[in-house]
Amino acid sequence: MSDVTQLFGDQPLPLTRAEGEAAVGDVILNADGIEVKASWGHIFGPVNLTIRSGGVTVLVGAGGRGRTALLLTLAGRMKPSKGQLESFGRVNDAHHLFKQAALANIDEVDGIGQTIRVHDIITEQIRWGARGARWVRQSKQADLERICAPVFGEYTLPTMDAMVEELPELTGALLRIAVANTRKPPILVVGGIDKLASIESSHKLLERLVELGREQTVITADVNGVSPDSGIRDQFLVENLTNKEFAVLEREADGR
Repeated sequence: MSDVTQLFGDQPLPLTRAEGEAAVGDVILNADGIEVKASWGHIFGPVNLTIRSGGVTVLVGAGGRGRTALLLTLAGRMKPSKGQLESFGRVNDAHHLFKQAALANIDEVDGIGQTIRVHDIITEQIRWGARGARWVRQSKQADLERICAPVFGEYTLPTMDAMVEELPELTGALLRIAVANTRKPPILVVGGIDKLASIESSHKLLERLVELGREQTVITADVNGVSPDSGIRDQFLVENLTNKEFAVLEREADGR
């Protein structure tokens, strides 16, 4: 019996076999019994899951290392220890999937140093995207607008000299997504929308992800799930996620 329950949405279409062929509604990721384990214990799985191209898919499950590891795996940042993850016609090819996916708002990956200003973040992103070792100038307002406006939509952009630690939580989350998504690859994986303390901010963030889902396949997570009227494509209940016991395993591994 599957450990993933589709909460709503149409039946998935056949898996897309090659990169660039995905039409809206085709399955772009297919996970068959995937698990991730470390030397000290189990992190998540087995998980069976299909992600369809386009729109937003919400994974419903307890927050913690297990859920984070699953999102990392679906973005090609981790490789399953067991099972098969098929994407773009390839199986368990994390390196290829990495190139097809942006990952944002996950502290372990894109945590931003708090004692820096917004213009430093934008400048660094431009440097990462520059070809070769050529010199890159300090970022300007036009760069901020080019990178951030597609993600922020109707919401006000941060000022260039604002300290990251002083940004409202929604603004900070949108900034991280914008910086990660400059290439706009086929898949955008975003850390759980339930990480925001404000329910209102979480709703606003989901609204922006739905908008981004018009041109990308967006994957995120929420511990309680979201309303079926929120405009998302699919929602799945995902079990077998290591949560509190992860800390216990870490202490055992360290001999504490």
